Amino acid sequence: MDVKTLCLGLLSVRPACGYDLKKTFGTSFKHFFPAGYGSIYPALADLAAKGLVNCEEIPQVGKPDRKVYSITKAGERAFIDALNRTEPQHKLRSEFLAMIYFADLMDDNRLAEVLDDHVEQLRETVRYIEHQEMAGSKTAGASFVAGFGAVIAQAAAEYIESHRHMLTPAPESEPQEDALTNCKWAANG
Repeated sequence: MDVKTLCLGLLSVRPACGYDLKKTFGTSFKHFFPAGYGSIYPALADLAAKGLVNCEEIPQVGKPDRKVYSITKAGERAFIDALNRTEPQHKLRSEFLAMIYFADLMDDNRLAEVLDDHVEQLRETVRYIEHQEMAGSKTAGASFVAGFGAVIAQAAAEYIESHRHMLTPAPESEPQEDALTNCKWAANG
């Protein structure tokens, strides 16, 4: 799914301006599909040009007109069609994982900082999702997605904490004698 399709989906729930959509992408969708103004406004312009959304300009005092978008019947059909034909993929793009792939090249203090910060971000995501869930009633789908996000974030934090030893250098130890040296007593005995 792309930002255009998700904008249609959000507009199928209620009319919204670009700011409202950005707020949803930054809150409810934050843990799985964030989007910024740079992709939302072009998506809305394209959807309007294709007749999938209408735009009503509402005058504001001392500010530019507020553009409120609502989905059209054609937009509803396009969204339902996208839901029915999209092959769901669970993609993960993570700067954190890209950095950690090269952990052996990182300074030990920086590595510890990155790991600690990421664990805290994951824990904050869990707290945020749980707070959002308790804040109001949601659809069954929204509740499922929130719960899924919380479980994934919690599991990721626990994995980092229990496996971070894999990324830190092992303490220097004395070289081990080989098995033959250790077994000399058997040959001499």
